[in-house]
Amino acid sequence: MSPGARKGAAGAAQREDVGEAEVVREYGPFDGAPVHGVSFDGERVWAATGARLVAFDPASGEPVRTLEVACDAGTAFDGRHLYQLAGDRILRVDPTTGAVLGSIPAPEGAGGSGLCWAEGSLWLGRYGERRILRLDPATGAVLRTIESDRFVTGVTWVDGELWHGTMEAGESELRRVDPDGGAVRARLAMPRGVLVSGLESDGAGLFFCGGAASGKVRAVRRPGPAGRTASRARRAGPRGPRRR
Repeated sequence: MSPGARKGAAGAAQREDVGEAEVVREYGPFDGAPVHGVSFDGERVWAATGARLVAFDPASGEPVRTLEVACDAGTAFDGRHLYQLAGDRILRVDPTTGAVLGSIPAPEGAGGSGLCWAEGSLWLGRYGERRILRLDPATGAVLRTIESDRFVTGVTWVDGELWHGTMEAGESELRRVDPDGGAVRARLAMPRGVLVSGLESDGAGLFFCGGAASGKVRAVRRPGPAGRTASRARRAGPRGPRRR
């Protein structure tokens, strides 16, 4: 390969897709409380509002369940249980009763932001430290660290892609990053003044974004491979519980 060809190949490998986020729907606010984190169990979207986890139907937007659980940051779902950041702990919660079934320490203490489940692990966003941690869900041990150059809010995986939200200087983005080195592969700028405090995929063509102090959850269209908009078939909405 010629030097010019190698340079071109390297440039293509490092290409960063940049665009604007398309908000397709808003939900809430719920109880007038800020939204600190979001998750999706295949049927319902869960919003962490500080003292309550509120589940709503993404088709109707109507709340369908409320759990009295401390929830000041990210929420995750592993196909059976909810995991909820609460201060310096990660709680494992029965999504039917709200019972706390166990907990593990949150690495680096309080200050966690986003949380998601993928590949048998928890993935934790650290806001102030600007990093994402992969955790052993049984012990909380850190298995991998991915650095960022922005404050990290929500974290989610979909179709082998790692995405996270940012919140900095009154603006937010959704970013797809290389899960090995952390390089940014795509950026979607949220509308000015619209902040992202949590992030979750529906496993198809939408992201659910916590709206921080607005108390809202927003659905944002996810770009398809190579920046193409996800197909209508894959945007049809929630299906059965996900298996990541």
